Amino acid sequence: MKKYIYIIKLMMVAVLLQSCEDPYEGMNLNEASNQVIFTSEMDFENTIQINGELAFGDVSSGVVSRTWTFPEGVVDIEGSDNDVTSTEATVKTTFKMLGEHEVKLHQVFKDNAFVGLEQRGKELDTTIVVKVLGEVKLAITANIINSDGTVGEALNLQDGALNEVMAGNFIRYTVTSEGEPAQYQWNLDGGDPPYSEELVETLDVRYKKVGEFDFELIASRDRPQGEFVFALENFLKIIPSTEPVSLEGAQERAGGIALNFSREMNGNTLNPADFTVNIINNGNQIATSVSSATLDPNEGNFVILTLDNQSIFNDDIVTVSYTQGELATADGVKSDDFEAVPVVFIGENILKKTAFDYSFENSMATNWPYQWWGAPWDKYKFNLSTVKSYDGKKSAYVTMEPNGGMIIGHTDNANVPITFPVEKGKTYEIGVWVYMEDLGNSDPAANPPDLRFYWAPDTNWGVGPNPEFSADFEIGKWVYSSTLVEFANTGNYNINIRGANAGNAQTIKFYMDNISISEAKLRQ
Repeated sequence: MKKYIYIIKLMMVAVLLQSCEDPYEGMNLNEASNQVIFTSEMDFENTIQINGELAFGDVSSGVVSRTWTFPEGVVDIEGSDNDVTSTEATVKTTFKMLGEHEVKLHQVFKDNAFVGLEQRGKELDTTIVVKVLGEVKLAITANIINSDGTVGEALNLQDGALNEVMAGNFIRYTVTSEGEPAQYQWNLDGGDPPYSEELVETLDVRYKKVGEFDFELIASRDRPQGEFVFALENFLKIIPSTEPVSLEGAQERAGGIALNFSREMNGNTLNPADFTVNIINNGNQIATSVSSATLDPNEGNFVILTLDNQSIFNDDIVTVSYTQGELATADGVKSDDFEAVPVVFIGENILKKTAFDYSFENSMATNWPYQWWGAPWDKYKFNLSTVKSYDGKKSAYVTMEPNGGMIIGHTDNANVPITFPVEKGKTYEIGVWVYMEDLGNSDPAANPPDLRFYWAPDTNWGVGPNPEFSADFEIGKWVYSSTLVEFANTGNYNINIRGANAGNAQTIKFYMDNISISEAKLRQ
C-alpha cells in the first residue's frame, strides 16, 4: 500500500511541473480590503523627543494607492528629497519641531475597506497626531517664607552659596519645567520632609536642624526617555534662631510618644521628670511615668518619651504635658510649658494602597458626589482647595448651610464607588484632620454639628461623631479626630461622609484632609 501512495504522489508532482510553474495561475482569489496602519510609537501615544525618529507603516490589504502628507517644515523623510509627501508603504521620519503635528494618510482600496469589523468606503482618510517634546529641563527658584506666610528673600542657587536661613523657617521651591517630566525625586538634605516624590510646581520645606546642607531635584520621564538633574552642594547654612520653639504635635511611636518640635532640640537638656503622661482607658486611669526622654537619632526635632513598664494603645485617651525645665533647642531657645496635648495614633493607612484619594490631591470635586438623601442633606458646598492643607497642596473645603447637612461618597470618573479592603474581627481607627474656619452659632440645647463616617455595605448607623464640632472646638488649627470601628464581614467597603449642621443658625466652614483607616492595637 505504501508503494502505491508513493507512486501517486510522484505522478501528481510530474503533472504540476509539466503544466506550468505557477499551479494557481488562472485562479480568481479575492483579496479583502482591510485597513491596518501602525507607527513605531503607537503604544506610547506617538510621543517622541525632538529630533527623534518615528516610522509610519501601511500594511493594509487591497490598497491601490496611498499618499502620506506631513506638515511642511516639520520632518525629514529618510531617503527622500520630498519631506512633505510619500507613497511608500513604510516611511521613516525625523521630527525637528516641537508641538503637536498632524500626519495624514489618504488610501484608495480595490473594494470597500474594513476598519476593524466595520466596512467603510474605498477611499479612506486618516489623521495621526504626533506630539514632539523637548528635552527635560528645569528652572528653579528658592525663597524664604516670612512668618506671615508671604514670599520673602530669594536665595542664591549656586554651589557653595551657603544661604543663611534661621532654623525653623520654611523655604519655598518653585519649579518651571520643560519636556513634560513625569516623575520628580526631591532630595532635601536637612529638610522636613527630607525626601519627596511630589510632582508639583511649588514645594514648601521646613528646615529644623542647624548645619550645612545640599539640595537635589531629579526630573525624569520614561518614554521618550529623559532626565534632568538639578543639584547644589553646600546650598544652605541653617543657623540658630531667636524665634520661640513650638510643639507641633504628639504621636504614638513603638508604644511610647514622639514629640514633634518646630526645630531641632538639644539632647543634653532633656529630663524625663519634666514630662507627664496621662492615660485613660474605658474611664479608668492607667498609672505610668516617663522613664526616658531621648532625641530621635535621625530627626533631631523629635523627642521620644519611653514609658515606665507601659505602652499606649488606640483605645486609650492619652495626653502629654511639660513643666518648664531646661528643655531647649539646639540653637539655645528654651521651650515653653505645654499641657494636656493629645497624642495621635499614626498607623499604616490602608487607603494608601487603594485608589481612594485620602489626601484630596488627585481627585476632583465631581469625584465626591452628593448621595441623594434629600433635605437637609443637600444644603452644603464641597470644593477642593489649595488655600490650606494638612499635607500636600490640597484639602477639601466644606460649607454647610444653616440647619443643613452634607452626604457625599467617593467615586471614580465612571461614578463607581472607590473601595478598600478590611477583615472581620479586627478593629480599625478611622481618622481625619480638620481645620475649623467658622463654627457658626449653634443652639446650646441642640446636638452640636459633626462629621460621621459611614460605610457600605453593612452600615453601622450607630457610629459616633468624628469629630463633634462643640462650642470649644479649636478654630484656626489642624485638629485630628478619630473613632474605632469594626466591620461585619471581610471584604471591600466604600465610605460615605455625613456632615450635620442642625440646630446651627449660621453656616459652618471647615477644611478636612488626610482621611485614614488603620488597624488598631487595643489594650487587653
